[in-house]
Amino acid sequence: MNMHQTKRFSGAAILAACAMMLSGCFILPGKFTSELVLKNGGDFAFTYDGEINFLGLSKLAQMGAGEETFSPMCEGEDEFPRECTEAETAEQRAEWDAAAPERALKAEKQAQQMAAMMGGIDPTDPEAAFKLEQLLLRHQGWNSVIHKGEGLYDVEYAIEGSLTHGMAFPVIEGFADNSTFVKTIIRKDNIVRVNAPGFAMPDENSPPSTGLLGGMMSGMAGLATAMASEGGESTDLMSSMPEIDGTFTIVTDGQILANNTDEGPAAQDGIQALSWAITPQRKTAPTALVKLAP
Repeated sequence: MNMHQTKRFSGAAILAACAMMLSGCFILPGKFTSELVLKNGGDFAFTYDGEINFLGLSKLAQMGAGEETFSPMCEGEDEFPRECTEAETAEQRAEWDAAAPERALKAEKQAQQMAAMMGGIDPTDPEAAFKLEQLLLRHQGWNSVIHKGEGLYDVEYAIEGSLTHGMAFPVIEGFADNSTFVKTIIRKDNIVRVNAPGFAMPDENSPPSTGLLGGMMSGMAGLATAMASEGGESTDLMSSMPEIDGTFTIVTDGQILANNTDEGPAAQDGIQALSWAITPQRKTAPTALVKLAP
């Protein structure tokens, strides 16, 4: 493989890495506090106050959707880069121009795929951040949505009701259903299973299913490798990722059957609370099993 082919391959690797990251973990928490209240009788209340990062509006997605530029590259007998001759440059330029329709088609398909994951919003649209803000505000529970830049939003979300069926957050019309922070699963006999897959950072040996951040880390690893091969910008990419720092709490007057907190439930006046600190060091998703009285 000559140097020119390597250049084009690494560009494709960037697109693939971005696609993997977005499909595995498209929405990430930032700095936040979140609480789930489960009451005997089946009533619940859920709140999330703080930051949510939409990677589809960040620099990473823009890089993935960016147009590649022509750059002739040649290697010598020692496989080190050398300056191309005029004839070699002209030949590579002709190949590049001939492949223009194929590149344009790929870019169009990628834009459509990214828009499909974002409810029809094109992340390269200058109005994309505003359109997403308005989309979220049309949903019940999203009481405040403020864009802070680069796909980072400060939100106030609150919803309450009866647990006649499962609950999940966030759920956004038209978005891919692969970025759940918290969900409840209703079992028979008034037993509620709570899982928070979006609040865990698996290590490099964990499958993505152990937490939403696993998909993002897999994509980031591929993206960093691809970028390093083109100029060593991977450090800047990693530093641009959102800082995850939050607290998730379950409050209930029901019976806690199981949980994976470090300290167990704190009880006061018949009310119990389970609390998890959500940081990049948390490797397991918060989970609990609670039995509610009818």
